[in-house]
Amino acid sequence: MRLLFDQNLSPRLVDALSDVYPGSVHVQTDGLGCATDAEVWNHACGNHLIIVTKDTDFHERSIIQGARPR
Repeated sequence: MRLLFDQNLSPRLVDALSDVYPGSVHVQTDGLGCATDAEVWNHACGNHLIIVTKDTDFHERSIIQGARPR
């Protein structure tokens, strides 16, 4: 399971959790620092990543568009 940490979370989480979730990334290091929620969502879907965020936007999007990505 690989995680994609949203802009509102620290990029340091990638290193801190690398032993449990190897291959995880942060939106900044994946070139999505200024991306819209839709772009982040599509990137996560296309790269089999699970979005980790504090925002409710992605939860609401999952209700409308289906549960992918987790």
